[in-house]
Amino acid sequence: MSKKAPNEDEKFLYVDKDFLNSPMAQADWSAKKLVWVPSERHGFEAASVKEERGDEVLVELADNGKKVTVNKDDIQKMNPPKFSKVEDMAELTCLNEASVLHNIRERYFSGLIYTYSGLFCVVVNPYKMLPIYSEKIIDMYKGKKRHEVPPHIYSITDNAYRNMMQDREDQSILCTGESGAGKTENTKKVIQYLAVVASSHKGKKDSSAGELEKQLLQANPILEAFGNAKTIKNDNSSRFGKFIRINFDVTGYIVGANIETYLLEKSRCIRQAKTERAFHIFYYMIAGAKDKLKEELLLEPFSNYRFLSAGHVQIPGQQDDEMYEETMEAMTIMGITDEERIDILKVCSTVMQLGNIEFKKERNQEQATMPDNTAAQKVCHLQGINVTDFTRAILTPRIKVGREVVQKAQTKEQADFAIEALAKAVFERLFRWILARVNKALDKTKRQGASFLGILDIAGFEIFEDNSFEQLCINYTNEKLQQLFNHTMFILEQEEYQREGIEWNFIDFGLDLQPCIELIERPNNPPGILALLDEECWFPKATDISFVEKLMNTQGNHVKFAKPKQLKDKTEFSILHYAGKVDYNATAWLTKNMDPLNDNVTSLLNNSSSSFVQDLWKDSDRVVGLDTIAKMSDTSMPSGSKTKKGMFRTVGQLYKESLAKLMTTLHNTQPNFVRCIIPNHEKRAGKLDAHLVLEQLRCNGVLEGIRICRQGFPNRIVFQEFRQRYEILAANAIPKGFMDGKQACCLMIKHLDLDPNLYRIGQSKIFFRTGVLAQLEEERDLKITVIIIAFQAQARGFLARKAFAKRQQQLTAMKVIQRNCAAYLKLRNWQWWRLFTKVKPLLQVTRQEEEMSLKEEELQKSKENAAKFETELKEISLKHTAILEERNALQEQLQAETELYAEAEEMRVRLGAKKQELEEILHEMEARLDEEEERSQSLLVEKKKMQQQMQELEEHLEEEEDARQKLQLEKVTCEGKIKKLEDDILVMEDQNNKLLKERKLMEERIADFSANLAEEEEKSKNLTKLKNKHESMISDLEVRLKKEEKTRQELDKVKRKLEAESNDLQEQIADLQAQIADLKAQLAKKEEELQNALARLEDETAQKNNALKKIRELEGHISDLQEDLDSERAARNKAEKIKRDLGEELEALKSELEDTLDSTATQQELRAKREQEVTLLKRAIEDENRTHEAQIHEMRQKHTQAVEELTEQLEQSKRVKSNLEKAKQALEKETSELTMEVRSLTQAKQDGEHKRKKLEGQVTDLQSRFADSEKQKAELGERCSKITVELESVTNLLNEAEGKNIKLSKDVSSLGSQLQDAQELLAEETRQKLQFSTKLRQAEDDKNSLQEQLEEEMEAKRNVERHVSTLNIQLSDAKKKLEEMSGNIELLEESKKRLQRDLEAANTQFEEKASAYDKLEKTKNRLQQELEDTLMDLDNQRQNVSNLEKKQKKFDQMLAEEKSISSKYAEERDKAEAEAREKETKALSLARAMEEAQDAREELERANKALRMEMEDLISSKDDVGKNVHELEKSKRGLEAQVEEMKTQLEELEDELQAAEDAKLRLEVNMQALKAQFERDLQGRDEMGEEKKRQLVKQVRELETELEDERKQRASAAAAKKKLETDMKDLEGQIETANKGRDEAIKQLRKIQAQMKDFQRELEDARAAREEVLTTAKESEKKAKGLEAELMQLQEELAAAERARKQAEAERDELSDELASNSSGKSALADEKRRLEAKISQLEEELEEEQSNMEILNDRLRKSTQQVDQLNGELQTERTASQKNESARQQMERQNKELKAKLSEMENQVRSKFKSSITALEAKVAQLEEQLEQENREKQATAKSVRQKDKKLKDLVMQVEDERKQAEQYKDQAEKANTRMKQLKRQLEESEEESQRATAARRKLQRELDEATEANDAMSREVNSLKSKLRRGNEPSFGSTPRRIGGGRRAVEDASEEEADSQSDFNGTKSAD
Repeated sequence: MSKKAPNEDEKFLYVDKDFLNSPMAQADWSAKKLVWVPSERHGFEAASVKEERGDEVLVELADNGKKVTVNKDDIQKMNPPKFSKVEDMAELTCLNEASVLHNIRERYFSGLIYTYSGLFCVVVNPYKMLPIYSEKIIDMYKGKKRHEVPPHIYSITDNAYRNMMQDREDQSILCTGESGAGKTENTKKVIQYLAVVASSHKGKKDSSAGELEKQLLQANPILEAFGNAKTIKNDNSSRFGKFIRINFDVTGYIVGANIETYLLEKSRCIRQAKTERAFHIFYYMIAGAKDKLKEELLLEPFSNYRFLSAGHVQIPGQQDDEMYEETMEAMTIMGITDEERIDILKVCSTVMQLGNIEFKKERNQEQATMPDNTAAQKVCHLQGINVTDFTRAILTPRIKVGREVVQKAQTKEQADFAIEALAKAVFERLFRWILARVNKALDKTKRQGASFLGILDIAGFEIFEDNSFEQLCINYTNEKLQQLFNHTMFILEQEEYQREGIEWNFIDFGLDLQPCIELIERPNNPPGILALLDEECWFPKATDISFVEKLMNTQGNHVKFAKPKQLKDKTEFSILHYAGKVDYNATAWLTKNMDPLNDNVTSLLNNSSSSFVQDLWKDSDRVVGLDTIAKMSDTSMPSGSKTKKGMFRTVGQLYKESLAKLMTTLHNTQPNFVRCIIPNHEKRAGKLDAHLVLEQLRCNGVLEGIRICRQGFPNRIVFQEFRQRYEILAANAIPKGFMDGKQACCLMIKHLDLDPNLYRIGQSKIFFRTGVLAQLEEERDLKITVIIIAFQAQARGFLARKAFAKRQQQLTAMKVIQRNCAAYLKLRNWQWWRLFTKVKPLLQVTRQEEEMSLKEEELQKSKENAAKFETELKEISLKHTAILEERNALQEQLQAETELYAEAEEMRVRLGAKKQELEEILHEMEARLDEEEERSQSLLVEKKKMQQQMQELEEHLEEEEDARQKLQLEKVTCEGKIKKLEDDILVMEDQNNKLLKERKLMEERIADFSANLAEEEEKSKNLTKLKNKHESMISDLEVRLKKEEKTRQELDKVKRKLEAESNDLQEQIADLQAQIADLKAQLAKKEEELQNALARLEDETAQKNNALKKIRELEGHISDLQEDLDSERAARNKAEKIKRDLGEELEALKSELEDTLDSTATQQELRAKREQEVTLLKRAIEDENRTHEAQIHEMRQKHTQAVEELTEQLEQSKRVKSNLEKAKQALEKETSELTMEVRSLTQAKQDGEHKRKKLEGQVTDLQSRFADSEKQKAELGERCSKITVELESVTNLLNEAEGKNIKLSKDVSSLGSQLQDAQELLAEETRQKLQFSTKLRQAEDDKNSLQEQLEEEMEAKRNVERHVSTLNIQLSDAKKKLEEMSGNIELLEESKKRLQRDLEAANTQFEEKASAYDKLEKTKNRLQQELEDTLMDLDNQRQNVSNLEKKQKKFDQMLAEEKSISSKYAEERDKAEAEAREKETKALSLARAMEEAQDAREELERANKALRMEMEDLISSKDDVGKNVHELEKSKRGLEAQVEEMKTQLEELEDELQAAEDAKLRLEVNMQALKAQFERDLQGRDEMGEEKKRQLVKQVRELETELEDERKQRASAAAAKKKLETDMKDLEGQIETANKGRDEAIKQLRKIQAQMKDFQRELEDARAAREEVLTTAKESEKKAKGLEAELMQLQEELAAAERARKQAEAERDELSDELASNSSGKSALADEKRRLEAKISQLEEELEEEQSNMEILNDRLRKSTQQVDQLNGELQTERTASQKNESARQQMERQNKELKAKLSEMENQVRSKFKSSITALEAKVAQLEEQLEQENREKQATAKSVRQKDKKLKDLVMQVEDERKQAEQYKDQAEKANTRMKQLKRQLEESEEESQRATAARRKLQRELDEATEANDAMSREVNSLKSKLRRGNEPSFGSTPRRIGGGRRAVEDASEEEADSQSDFNGTKSAD
């Protein structure tokens, strides 16, 4: 990655390589098995694993050596030292919290504050200045890629900038973190880097007042002054979030910037904590403003301001007055005028002065008063408003209540709240104004911005003790940002895998956060938190508690929503964010969301005399006023709120919109993530709080990113690096010679036998899962240790052999020196030696020999040189021939290459042509691509339009539903009106009856009067005729009247009956309607329940599918495990066979050993010791077997107990299941009955609806008839009134007639009573007739009219009779149906009661199941995690098992090799023993020879002594022989010399014999040592074999027990699985029944859908026509756009051509100048001039061609403009057609809505059918959940057993590795023994050769001795002869004596010559020595 830099600046950037490559750390890590253990103090501590005890592990801490027991799940793996201080934590092979924390901590302590973590750049605040932000560092990072330089914010910025320039894609840098973590500082560094790298004033000078980069840098101090403050954690904490958008042009220069802010902490300007400050500007202003300005601003000391609660809090290392000057200077650079600055400072002063306004309560009232208004006067003076108006607006503001405006007195609390709200609002508006001004200054429109780079500086995830509305907004933002990160990470991973061609199931991790985001931001169905908060803001009497209750009701079942366990307050609720669970307190959320203000004061400020203040308050009409707040507490609905609803936007809405805009911009950019971390809260450098950092890593999403990394293949290595590092593990896999990296890696991985799931091979890299590289590192370390041990052994052996050889040479040299010294000591006192040493240098012979030796040396040298020259000549000649052959081959190759080159040139030409063709095709494809992109854009636009249309349709649907509801309400009101009208009809009928009765009375009176008239007519003769006529008429009329009365009475009876029946029917209808309403309500409830149940059913089906998938996966795993079991069984059988073979071999070896051991006593002792050890080992094995059997017995007992418990649980579950099945059957019966009843009810409902419609029609007819009858009644009433008037006149006449009758009765007293009565009646009748004569005509007219009415009534009667008959038929039918319905209703009521009971029980069960379900979900999540871990473990186990099998095979091979080696050793041992025996025999023979030689020597010495004695006798006898004494002495000396020579030879022989004996002894010692080593090796092997055997036996037993457990668990799992399958089949049967009902409903739906389809076809035809029109329009627009794009391109090409022309002209001018100046070099430059002129001519031709092209393009442009005009005309026509189509579409949409309404009704009817089946399914689901719990428990047990097996497997792996190491050691020892044996053989051969040489020398000596003895015998004979001659002493013999003497002389001379020869030989030997 990064190289070590020598500079001090760069030591804070680069890692120390010596630390990384330290072998001590590597050895420590590999030896101690280091892991991470949780620690309270340090977060995690390093420890080494000592012992494993089930789920717990005994661990020794690395720091203090303390031993601790830790749970196995709490241990986390440690990375190898290779990964220490790694720059990118995604490269860590063990990705876990401890490793991440350790890496950050190590880097932080070594001054490296920047670290990558995948896409993240993690920054830890150093709390000190580091020299890593200088210009030198900026230059270092310019244009460098991320992996070329160490981590830095400059690297992130530079990469973003380069990506923006290369890809033309907008970039963004997201800086998040806690307060004080360094977000603002890093954003400054980003801006600083961009200002240096992308400054526009490098080559040009801007003429503007302040350079843009300077302004960009100076915008920060202004925003910091007004938006930053001192907090407990940070001295310069940003109290707002900001997004700085820096715009760049095409060339990469900055052309403008824009800043957006989020969530300014307004409350800080009114209250702060003890050691905290308000915003910096208040302190800067008071400390830095001059006297005049202070007077103008009415400034006071710090302690006088109530809002500055802590007074003047000083920031260390910062002066407020200096900072004031800096801010003012920054404002001048930003172009803010002096007047504006004073206005800004005035606003700041008003904020502080508002805090000094004090209110008090009146004595007997709650009304607030302002006793001292000096502060208010100051505020009003600064803001330019009236004091009295201001005080009135605050104390008694005007509030609109309904339509009236009322002054309402405010309490002290309300007034204080209003002042504080005003202060906050004033400062917020000022901050917004400053921001707008800064943006205006930074927005440079001179150059167009091609792309931008955004920097987001926003607070990170916050979890406090009390979390409010602000924390919700911040956490909501961080959820969205984390989702963006997950999404981008997913995309990058996908791109990486696609680039490398790796198969991977893509997972969008961004979807994990969607539920939490929807919980916060969802607008409806159900509404989220922000939507509910906005809704509550408009409700009357809404409080925070009601908001929380509503939230609990709507979102209580949400996955990410939770109720706090310990409710301290009713306004608390919890949300499960990605960083953890956060408890929120919703107190004052409504006020915070509405942000209310005193609208009276805002209107005053809007009308201020200061234009600046007016500008601040120009949108005061959008403020939430006091009237809305007042209405929040009133009972009436807020009428004013409706008017302001469109104007006012809540804080939540505004923030949501701004965040949505921000997220859209970020989604359109390529994001770069920076996570700032605070190391401690003490602001100390070099200290790191582990728990604090871990919490921030969790909140910042770093650990979330690592979690996503772990899902894939996080560790990536390039092929070359992988081969270079790990080739040692597969040394023999890769053949010699060149090989591609990918092929080599494939071969290596095949050799390593890695699981395919653990790696993927890409195009340039190899990808690994977490932990694989650590395993490879361990194997590599083991391999390296083995190699180094072997190397060390070889080196040590070599050194030892060298030292031994040196010692041997020294020993031989010492012996030679000793021998020469001994010879010298013997010779030094000898006179002849002295003479010889003195004479020898004078002799030429010695020089000749030296010369000869020199000549011989020269000769040898010359011969050697000649030989060398000959060899060199031969080599040269061979080389010459080889070179000639190579030359010929090269010539042939050259010819071939030339041919190939020609072919290649042809190919190149062809390829060039193909390339051109392909480029043309590419251009065409690019053009097509552009067209397709345009089409896709147009399609997207159409899609958006269609979505809008869909939304409009949905709105229309909602409106139609509202209208339907209104119609239903109107229907209910109409039914009430009908009931009222029916009551009125009854009242009117009673009145009619009364009138009829009166009429009857009147008719009776009329009859009486008519009788009187008849009597009077009898009396009167004149009127008799008339009377008769009238009587006939009257009789007819009376008959008719009677008939009419009868008919009337019958009609009345019928009418009453009908009315009674209709009343009964109406009552029945009302009851039915009530029942229908109840049933509808029940149906609605059931539908809701059905919907919920359907949702649950869908969830449960999803869960079921997941469960089925998991079951399938588990089945696959079970099958795999079974296969593994089978393989393990096979391996076990193999192991048993091997064990038997080993036992047999052991017995054979033992027998052999016994045979070999019987030979020696030492071996017998060893054998006894071995037998003792064997007995001890047998006892230990028996003890261990007993303990194992006891443990197995205990385990079996536990297992049997567990099995019994499981069987009991199974029986209980079976009982529960049987009960549940019974309940299920009962419920199914009930559901079937209910479905039948519901069907009958629906049919009855349909019949009732038909009848209702008919009855409604009849009611309308009756109503019309009733209206007609009312009209008739009214006419009759009028007639009755007329008749009453006539009757009154008649009564008057009757009175008069009675008076007359009385008179007549007095006159006719004599007549009888009958005549008198008749006469009176006649008189009365006559009178009446006379009176009625005038009125008869009118009566006749009335009669005619009555006759007509009668006829009409008869017709009506007939109709009524018909209607009555139909009604009677209907009534009978209705009664029958009513009876059926009543029976059904009774049944329904009974079933309803049952259902209610069942519902109550189901609800209780549901609540229990809900709680159980929550638990199950938790356990499910936990189990899923465990399942993933177990799957990973299973994969690892499989890999381990495969490795074990391979290792077992290797072990078998090793065993076979060891057997062969042992057999070889045995053979070699036999051979060595045989050789030793032979050598012993040779040594014995040599010893015998030596003894014989010594005996011969002793005999020779005795002979010598005898000779000496004789010589002395001869010398003593000095007679005549005195002359020969000298000769005798000579011979004596010669003999002595010979004797000494013999002695020396004998000594040499003795030395050689001693050496031979020493060699023999050494050989014996070596043999014994070899035997001992061999025996030890055999013992060790036997012991190792026995230990391995025991271990294997133990492992086999353990595996057998585990296999039995697994079998039992599998059997139980299989039984549970069968149960589940049966339950699933039952459920599927139920679902099929439900589906059948659903199919019936669907059939009915299809009929409606057919009609719908017809309408939709018509709609689609209309839409198709409209779309065709739109497509034509869009195509025309596309053509226009394409032409515009071509125009732009042509313009750009023209500009480029003009630039090229200008450049060419400039070059031409320069060249002409140079040509003019260089007159001397014209001849040389003439050629260049010609070339340049040719170039210029070419350029001119190109210019002309481009101009011609431009003209062609201009022509095209004109044509395109004409086409555009034509298309515009066509567009207008098409638009008119589209408008018509839209009108048709609207009509169709209305019809569609009506059909949809019908559809919804039908759907509701269908849904009601499924509710009962769903309840049964819920019960079954509950059963399945219980079974799932049992399965989960079993899975946990299996997981535990799997873990135990993992441990055991690891132990086995370790043991096998140890065995492998031991086997390798044995191999090494065997090789060493072989080498030793070879050396011994060589030594033996050498000793044999030496012994042969010694024997040869001995034989020579024996021959010489024989010759010497023979000579000695001859001499003795001669001496004896001489003695005899001397004894004789005869004188005459003197003559002969000289001859003899001469002969003797000759002999003596011969002897002397021999002596001289021997001396010369001796000297030669000496010289040689």
